[in-house]
Amino acid sequence: MASPPGGDGAHKPSAAMPPAMAEIKQQSVEKVLEEMNRMPLFMTTLDETDGEGNENVALEALKALAYEGTRAEIAENFRQQGNECAREKQWTDAKEFYDKAIAAIKAPRPEENPELDVPVIVDEEAEAQKEREIEEACYVNRALCNLEKKNYGSCIRDCASTLRLNPKNIKALYRSGLACLALDKIAEAKDACEMGLALDASNAPLKTLTTKIEARQTYITNVEKSRREREEKAASERATLKFALKSRGILTRSTEQAPDLEDAAIKLAESQDASSVLSFPTLLLYPAHNQTDFIKAFSETENLTQHLEYIFPLPWDKDDEYSVDNVEAYMETAAGGLIKAGKKMALGKILGSGKTEVVDGLARISILPKARASQWIDEVKRRKAS
Repeated sequence: MASPPGGDGAHKPSAAMPPAMAEIKQQSVEKVLEEMNRMPLFMTTLDETDGEGNENVALEALKALAYEGTRAEIAENFRQQGNECAREKQWTDAKEFYDKAIAAIKAPRPEENPELDVPVIVDEEAEAQKEREIEEACYVNRALCNLEKKNYGSCIRDCASTLRLNPKNIKALYRSGLACLALDKIAEAKDACEMGLALDASNAPLKTLTTKIEARQTYITNVEKSRREREEKAASERATLKFALKSRGILTRSTEQAPDLEDAAIKLAESQDASSVLSFPTLLLYPAHNQTDFIKAFSETENLTQHLEYIFPLPWDKDDEYSVDNVEAYMETAAGGLIKAGKKMALGKILGSGKTEVVDGLARISILPKARASQWIDEVKRRKAS
């Protein structure tokens, strides 16, 4: 076999490469892909420039085509693009196309547009019917997009717009029911299903939705019933506690600086029985050493000694000043003075004397070594006098 011209067996081009191809061959792969992305046919991302900061003429020409034709033709074009996005579950893009389709329907008719040189002649009745059908389809499909995006209010409004155009649109009734259910608008959801089933009694999705609505209604009813029962019980317990305190002559007062006691509170052993035993959160104060102890539930039948026996000795009492026999207890009166609280006297009897008061749900008892008590009392009196 004869060798190709040239004698070395290598294949050589018979003609020079076109200038455009030669230019591309000199570019990097990244540059070629960037240039291709400006061509509508090859676009993977929207690039509205020509690479030099100018308008992408090819793209603008393609976009302009979307707005050529009658209102119905323009809207149908956008609707089809919306449907394609919806099939791919691209709900945001689909919604935007449906927005444009609806806007096209509501735009002035081409023949009413003074910018056009040649009027467009159409069958107005047929065109109006076509526009109505496209508008209905766009509203109900946009309702689906809003439903998937959890824009339930917008979904309901789109369904309402659909039903104004066609009161028998089953999809609109179904999607409206779903959106209402998501917002716990149970009555509205039931109405939508009932209207749909009145049109199509065998519609399986509507039947399933009806069952879900009924289940949700039962759940909400039970939750509401439980809430009312809890509120009624709490109100009854508050009234019972108030009566228990009043019947014992125990004074209480609340301030704006109430401490956070978490779950500690004045309680009855039986919350609905005013005669059952009361207990009080109690703060033991050691003013001579700026220390405190907290008793979560000090029963009205208990005395201070019973608690001091397990609290003493105190870890910070280096001089062994605090023992049950070597301390005295004091409580502030409602008038602002002090009374000595018997260590062996039941708390209920002390509080029920009518002299002390429980402030912000907390009983307060000051504990002092006997040797320091007189000096502390004098200091308290001086502070109050000043």
